[in-house]
Amino acid sequence: MANAVETLRWGGDHVEFIDQRKLPGRIEYVRCHDAQEVAAAIRDMVVRGAPAIGCAAAYGVALEALKGTRDFTQAFAALRASRPTAVNLYWALDRMQALIDAAPPDLAATLVAEALAIHAEDLEINYAIGRNGLPYVPDGARVMTYCNTGALATAGYGTALGVIRSAHEAGKGISVLASETRPYLQGARLTAWELVQEHIPVTLITDNMAGHFMRTGQVDLVIVGADRIAANGDVANKIGTYGLAVLAARHNIPFYVAVPVPTFDPAIESGEAIPIEERSAEEVVGYGNVRWAPEGVKVAHPAFDVTPAELVTALITDRGVIEKPDAAKVRQLLGR
Repeated sequence: MANAVETLRWGGDHVEFIDQRKLPGRIEYVRCHDAQEVAAAIRDMVVRGAPAIGCAAAYGVALEALKGTRDFTQAFAALRASRPTAVNLYWALDRMQALIDAAPPDLAATLVAEALAIHAEDLEINYAIGRNGLPYVPDGARVMTYCNTGALATAGYGTALGVIRSAHEAGKGISVLASETRPYLQGARLTAWELVQEHIPVTLITDNMAGHFMRTGQVDLVIVGADRIAANGDVANKIGTYGLAVLAARHNIPFYVAVPVPTFDPAIESGEAIPIEERSAEEVVGYGNVRWAPEGVKVAHPAFDVTPAELVTALITDRGVIEKPDAAKVRQLLGR
């Protein structure tokens, strides 16, 4: 279960993130020394993916402690504001805050140990998701996925891509259709790159090809990740996920969501209450040094959308699988 890429790495007095803005062209790392720099790395998409963001935020708090910080107010504010939809961010910060409140004798060492624990736990969680999702992937399955849910979006291995990796490692002879994921192209730049690195058969398609491949019988299942799941099982994920779910329902194709338990937000009753991040217009009008939209055009850029639970065949988690999710089944999984 080795990973072809190391997304986050701890350096003792700094944390490094692979710069996902530079992939697949080149592999570079960005080094951060405090919470403000980590928050900027999250906000600017150096590091992305809900589980990876949670790990990064924990390291940001640990770095502040190593600097001798005693008032963490500004650090927490910067980190909380960096990506408002990804609930793993708040979950990790709450864990760090609880330790700060406990006032251990060596606060810095305690927070560093907790950040390392969060990192290690996420990797084990991803392996568990892969194992739990394996029975839902038939031999020879043609799997459609969206955005990036692999090692680059987590501590390693991945959520939805972890299920795909597990199926590949089990010799199921699967192949993948990776949708490019406009406007930031995480599917084209990141998912396709990860799968090529690991020799998993992958075909890249544009987002507007998904319906065609479903209608012509070339998709056996769809599996995606999520940034937040409401108490009733509604799923917030990268913008465009809802459209894929509707198409999958139209063509009677299973639609799975693979997530770690910290992605559930029981405080939010339904997807209607999930905050949707609005990102920069610059990510829509062009990429890199290339601009394809006219100057002066108005741009809307919600980064996420919400897929109702009724369109989800199953939620695949590290604790088990919820088929046909609803509020009662979510409560049961969470032990509430």
